[in-house]
Formats: sequence, structure tokens, C-alpha cells
Amino acid sequence: MKKKLLASLLTVSMVAAMLTGCGGSKEEAPANTTETTEAAGGAESTDAAESTDAADPVANLIAATTDTVALTVWASEEDQTLTTELLEKFKAQYPDVTFDIKLGSESESTAKDTILADVEAAADVFAFADDQINELVAAGALQPVSATYTYDVAGENVAGAVEAATVNGTLYAYPMTADNGYFMFYDASVFTEDDVQSLEKMIEVAGAAGKKVAMDISNGWYIYSFFQGAGYDLTLNDDGVTNSCSWNAAGATDVAQAIIDLCGTGVLVDLGDEEMATAIAEGTVVAAVNGTWRAETASDAWGENYAATKLPTFEVAEEAKQMSSYSGYKLIGVNPYSANVGWSMLLAEYLTNADSQAARFEARGLGPANSTVAASSAVQENPAIAALAAQAAYATPQRVGGNFWTPAETLGQILASGNPDGTDLQTLLDTAVEGITAPVQ
Repeated sequence: MKKKLLASLLTVSMVAAMLTGCGGSKEEAPANTTETTEAAGGAESTDAAESTDAADPVANLIAATTDTVALTVWASEEDQTLTTELLEKFKAQYPDVTFDIKLGSESESTAKDTILADVEAAADVFAFADDQINELVAAGALQPVSATYTYDVAGENVAGAVEAATVNGTLYAYPMTADNGYFMFYDASVFTEDDVQSLEKMIEVAGAAGKKVAMDISNGWYIYSFFQGAGYDLTLNDDGVTNSCSWNAAGATDVAQAIIDLCGTGVLVDLGDEEMATAIAEGTVVAAVNGTWRAETASDAWGENYAATKLPTFEVAEEAKQMSSYSGYKLIGVNPYSANVGWSMLLAEYLTNADSQAARFEARGLGPANSTVAASSAVQENPAIAALAAQAAYATPQRVGGNFWTPAETLGQILASGNPDGTDLQTLLDTAVEGITAPVQ
């Protein structure tokens, strides 16, 4: 049954893709005019297919649908309200089709683990963070974007987002946001624009005010900014699962010492996301490295003094180095085992089209991947999104194997706490790199 379904889907997808690429001339034959198919939500009759317009893949999809279209969608807990609204609008757009769409809650950060536990039982349409795409593709858990129904996914989204959704030249997902990175929030009543160019200066100013600067240093995602900024690379190998890392190369101990010294001031504090939000709200923290999801927290706390900018420089052996960061995107994927792959692809398009991305920005302040929406004045005037754009020049895509996270977290904890055991820094870095580059068992 699955082989028959997927074979039928490929027929639909290839024709739809051909029509999109060629402009769908009237002389071309409509999709599936000569055989019955079970793809896209139900048995399609030859008569129904012949009555459709070959230039309109959506009309073909509707004509091919005779049964209720049952779909399961996973979105993050924070995105439930907006996704519910979008799903209702999607259903209203196709009044001649009966839908049974169930919405579940699944964090973009944990989607991969849940999906790979049982791909066939996972949602038809789901959101996930772009760093998970290699493992999802390797497991056969993502349907390639082999057909377009309503807009050109690759053409209408920013290049970085399209790259993040692509593996080995094949587009596997639909860009949803372009804001899964980090930058510096700050209270402009405490810091000037010149102050926030240097982390050392920020620590000096915050310390004089009896306040703190926060960063989740005990987290591989953030500690990366110091080593990469100083020129020490971390890359994913061609096997897609193991890492190469130069964090223990000559001179890297100066980076480790810089982190120890910065945290040793007592002004730069190592706080996780929730702790950081509480400290900002309470007024203890007046600057923080974080992402757009904390924009509202900072705005509520600092009011008209809420500001954001790229990450600052920090000193390594008395030389200023620009802190780097990971660029990140949130994507929507389609499960190739869906009983309604065509409708799943159309729904994925709808949830990530320009209007939906604009609605997501308006509702949650999340940065759009759609080029037109990203260029709008409303988006450009948003401090957090503008800061991300400024940081983009110093950001790299997050592509690391799973063995990176635990050793990097351990390294961050040791450095942020001042290396209390007095371990030789080269030994400390060698141990971390050994774990980061370890073979995957």
C-alpha cells in the first residue's frame, strides 16, 4: 500500500513540478488522466482528473480527493494559537473538501527525536529547527519539495533559509522563520551604542551600575561564539554525523582564559534561558545574549529603553575579536509516509507563505524567511530582527553532529565557574575536543 501510494505521489509530484517549471501550457496533459491513484486524500477517477486544468495543480489535487482529508500537524506550544487560526483559514479556502486536521504540540527543538522514534506514526506536517534536517533526511523522514502548488518556495525565501532547508542539492523543507539565532539585548538607559561594541566595556558599565550582563555560557550553542569568533572552527564532517574541531589548536587556550576572566568579574553571569528571563524582569540583568523569543521579556522590562544590536567584541590576548554566532531557521517538513502527501505539501506551503509569515511576525515577533516580508518596514523597524540582520555577517549555519553538545556544555560550565579544579587549559580543551570529535557509536 505504501509503495503504491508513494509511486502515485511521485507521478503527481513530477507532473506538478513540470507544470510549475514550464508554465503549464494548455497543450500539456493534466496529471493522472489515464490511471486511478490513491494519492492526495482519496481515490481519483479518470473522469474527475480529465475535468481539471493541467496548469492548476491545486485544482487537480481537489479533483483527486473523494474522501475526508485527515492530517495531523505539530507546532510548538507557543505557536498553537496562531497555527489554529491558520488551519481554519486554510480549510475555509477549500470549502469543497472535507478536512479532519488535528493539531498537536511539539517543540521545534525536540521534533527530530520524537519523529525518529517512529516516523510512520509522526505528524503529516511538522515544524523543526534547521539543524535537525540532516538526520531527518538520512532517516527518510522528510518528503522532498518536489512540487509547488501556490508559490515558488526556493524563489520567495531568503537564500540562507533555502540553504538551510536543502541537503545535497535537494530542497526538503519549507522555511518558516529566519530568526533562530542570537544577539545582544540591552537597556539603553544603562549603555550607550558605543558601550555595547565591546563586552569588556559592557561589563565595566554594568558593574558600575550594580547590574549584570547574562549569557548561557554552559551551552554549546552560545560558547561557540567565543571560539568561532577567535578563528577556531567547528564543522560537520561529510558523513553528516561526526565533527571536526580546532578548539584545542595553538592559541585556543587564550580563548578559554578570556572566558574565565570575563566570568571572573562577577558581572558576566552564566544563566539559562528561564533564569535569564526572570533576572531581566526583576531588573538584575540589563543586557543579555539571547534570541527573538526573549524580545517581549526585554521590551516589557526596559520599555522605551529596550534596544538590541549585534554581539560585541571580546579580547583574546589583548586583541579584540568579534563574537560569532549560529544562524538558525525554523522549517516545516512533510512526512513522506503521510496518507495525504499532496495535501500535506499544500498545507506546508500555506503555513509558510508570505501572509502566514507576516502573521507570525505580527503575532509573535518572529523574523520571516520570506524575502518580501523580511524587507517590509514593520520588520525592519523591529530592534531584535534588525540586530539579527547586523549579526548575520558574523554568523554561520548550525551544522554539528550530536557528540558536540555534552562536551561543549561541560567545557562551558568549567570555564564559567572559573576552572575550579585548576585543570591545565590545554588538557581541558583536548578533552573537550576528544569528545566533540568522537566517532558515533
